[in-house]
Amino acid sequence: MRNAVVAKILSPKTGGEGIPAIGLEVPELAGPKNQWVAVCQLDDIVPNTGVCALVGRHQVAVFRLDDDSVYAIDNHDPYSRANVLSRGIMGDLKGELVVASPVYKQHFSLISGQCLEDPGVRVPVYPVRLDGATVLVQSAP
Repeated sequence: MRNAVVAKILSPKTGGEGIPAIGLEVPELAGPKNQWVAVCQLDDIVPNTGVCALVGRHQVAVFRLDDDSVYAIDNHDPYSRANVLSRGIMGDLKGELVVASPVYKQHFSLISGQCLEDPGVRVPVYPVRLDGATVLVQSAP
């Protein structure tokens, strides 16, 4: 992975209410935008859950499904104005793969970032891919 910034995975910590949390630390990007950034190994994400990674200056929620496919959206919930979407519950709503915000329960598409309850609201979606077992997220332009 030439010119990629690699994430340093910290020891698992305990989040609020005893929920395990994975802390990921990525050095600030130096150089051109739209780089692929290694954020973690696929096995660092429990299937059907998400983790938060700092990619450049953006918190990105990265989700893994049972089939090992990965998705990435902005971690910022526009309704609660908190960075919590990585803690949301993943599911399927009317055929759309979504994450439900853990605060006010709005559903955001993992494909488009569109809020299903309010068509005027959308969160950014990040390109994400696997390189072997390494999860890569493209930095924001």
